[in-house]
Amino acid sequence: MVIAYIGVTVAAIVANALAAGADLTRAQFVLDNSASVGVPLSWLTPLGLLKGAGAAGLLLGLLGVPALGTAAAAGLVLFFVGAVVTHLRAGDRSAALAFPASFLLLAVAALAAGVLVG
Repeated sequence: MVIAYIGVTVAAIVANALAAGADLTRAQFVLDNSASVGVPLSWLTPLGLLKGAGAAGLLLGLLGVPALGTAAAAGLVLFFVGAVVTHLRAGDRSAALAFPASFLLLAVAALAAGVLVG
């Protein structure tokens, strides 16, 4: 179980760090996606910082602060529930919905594995 926890948590760290970087650098796909679901451009920096904080918290959880890792995973679950809801409320049933949904699944897996290992 520990190997699964490490694997899924590392995957969530990498995914969220890359997503945070894309938000903070205002990558074109982020701008397009945000516009399609009605997220103001002014929110990109705070959203990117939240993803980055989640990734950092997961990393610290792996490095010996398990309570912080659990809190970070729970925060990412809530974050991506909000992202999925935002896409659904905007009527987005396209492939773009798969991205927040996959991030949500990674966060749920990291949270569940962390609780089981912890």
